Amino acid sequence: MEISTAALIDCGLPAQDATQLVDLLKQIPVTSEKELWHFLITEVLTAEIPFSVHQYLYQHVFEKCISNGEPAPAWFPGEREHNHSHLAEWVFDLKLDGFAAVYDWSVSNRVEFTAKLLESLRIQFRESPKQIMDLHAGVEQIEWLRGASLNIVESCLREKSEQIAILFQRSTDEVQQLSYRELRALTARVANGLTEAGIEPGERIAVMLPMTPESVAIFLGIIAAGCVVVTIADSFSAEEMQVRLKITAPRLIFIQDVITRNGRQLPLYAKLESLSELPAVVLPESASHTVSLREHDQLWSDFLSASLELNCVPRKPQDETTILFSSGTTGNPKGIPWDQTTPIKSAGDGYLHHDIHAGDIVCWPTNLGWMMGPWLVYAALINDATIALSDAVPTSRRFCEFVQNAGVTMLGLVPSIVSAWRSQETTAGLDWSHIKVFSSTGECSNPDDMLWLMSRAGYRPVIEYCGGTETGGGYITGTVLKPGVPGLFSCPALGFEWLLLNETGKETANGEVFFVPPVIGLSTRLINRDHHEVYYADIAPGPDGQVLRRHGDQIEALPGGYFRAHGRVDDAMNLGGIKVSSVQIEELLTQTSGVREVAAIAVPPSGGGPGQLVIFMVMQEGAAFVAAEIQQQMQQIIRSQLNPLFKIHAVREIEQLPRTASNKVMRRKLRDLYQNEEL
Repeated sequence: MEISTAALIDCGLPAQDATQLVDLLKQIPVTSEKELWHFLITEVLTAEIPFSVHQYLYQHVFEKCISNGEPAPAWFPGEREHNHSHLAEWVFDLKLDGFAAVYDWSVSNRVEFTAKLLESLRIQFRESPKQIMDLHAGVEQIEWLRGASLNIVESCLREKSEQIAILFQRSTDEVQQLSYRELRALTARVANGLTEAGIEPGERIAVMLPMTPESVAIFLGIIAAGCVVVTIADSFSAEEMQVRLKITAPRLIFIQDVITRNGRQLPLYAKLESLSELPAVVLPESASHTVSLREHDQLWSDFLSASLELNCVPRKPQDETTILFSSGTTGNPKGIPWDQTTPIKSAGDGYLHHDIHAGDIVCWPTNLGWMMGPWLVYAALINDATIALSDAVPTSRRFCEFVQNAGVTMLGLVPSIVSAWRSQETTAGLDWSHIKVFSSTGECSNPDDMLWLMSRAGYRPVIEYCGGTETGGGYITGTVLKPGVPGLFSCPALGFEWLLLNETGKETANGEVFFVPPVIGLSTRLINRDHHEVYYADIAPGPDGQVLRRHGDQIEALPGGYFRAHGRVDDAMNLGGIKVSSVQIEELLTQTSGVREVAAIAVPPSGGGPGQLVIFMVMQEGAAFVAAEIQQQMQQIIRSQLNPLFKIHAVREIEQLPRTASNKVMRRKLRDLYQNEEL
């Protein structure tokens, strides 16, 4: 392998180390790209060596592959993955040859696949299902597990006694723990508290809390009582909170008094000021923080029941457990109910694709208001693993130290976090060798950032993961049985069939994703929309006559069964891992002084990665376009009325917004215009 000392020195390697590495590389016999890279990542490249050296060698080893546009793997399955992963066990049990054969079996034998998943996850039933999949009403309205009775909390809190359910870090650097026995007891106190308050099964209870041991117990306790959790992200403005509460009309809300982030104390309970009729249970962030309660509100300590006995209310499979929200192509968020079967999809993806085993420690900085919050609860607890929670800002050094100190084995992220870590060298000097698997979701990944992330843990795979609130998990993901390529998906999710179609409805290698139902976990109704109109209306049958369901992602199929994400084809966008509609942003930003029309787009940066928010605007006649001032005004509107996590990357004036004959803004033309301008 011909590598010059000067090239390595240019990458930041000290001269002596560069000379030694060049001498070592000369001694390596000429072999395949795979074997050469495997030698480098196991014998040479460590986190202490400048990442630019890793990057240079990776590009050099796979130069031919990369120049041809072919996937270049940076991680390869080893003995553990081939012999001890859950998926390897399935390959052996089914007597099939590798992942592709198991996937084909899973979508050709959906009843058998679902039954095997239920068995593998040890889902607890009060009454076993008489039929796994009842299609008498058609695939749009499939009835899963007909005749069954269950409460999914019983599958989360099987008797595991002193095993650790939650590791958490709060206010100090000390990592504390909560056993399964203790979590079960706290869950029981919540469920019994609801019953004692006169709340009946089926009623809705809102939750607007950061991710803490208490919020996990509240989430499980509400469901154990047979009630429905309405989850609202703690970062939402008062207006966004009110929209969601109006849609769902809950009986009660659990909310924290304040949240401290980056040293700033942010009010949370105060957002209820205009909702005088909604009773609240208020959790203090700490003993020193007190707020004046409204007359009909009560403190968390006063709400909790004294009874520690957990009696989960049995429910039907289609009964709601949770209502989450997802933005579509209009400003009003869709209320998406998860039922008793949706957690099976979440836990199944954790079991099969993230390879979560009993005793694993699973960390994913998220919130119950986003689907990955409930996903984390189910994927960890149903798989007998431990949830790791920290109040540290995810981009901070303190959070990265928590990952080390808690011994996290599965770490999930949004790409924006990885980008921040890399640019600030936040993980320098930390030992992440216990991590077995990373995962990334919410945005398109930057391949260089993901190669960097893999290198921080001695080269472990990044399971790219994409789905939606309405899927309960992923439709496209990765597997520990295939080599991992930075920034690429390596497979469709087991049991989940989908097609890529072009604008004329023909199959293509780069097109829009359409699901082929049924899939357990896939929504069958919406709270405030017509489910058929949103997902099925006006879609022609598939090439084999299948009923198709629109999803809106654009995916490109690559050689070797790999895939690349290209964002959304509809008016929705992902910003910081949060799905939001362009219309929702535009309606707010028309408040900006001097602005007549607004169009919001998400633009991928050069080299790939998370979308950047760009605003095009038509100014009112006579109004001056001063970019810095307008951007500042718009950012303040978004911060106060939508979400402070959404950052405007750039603003542009345009004489006239491009529109279709039906007056719809052609955002694709705006993206092209902006990207051509940046070249």
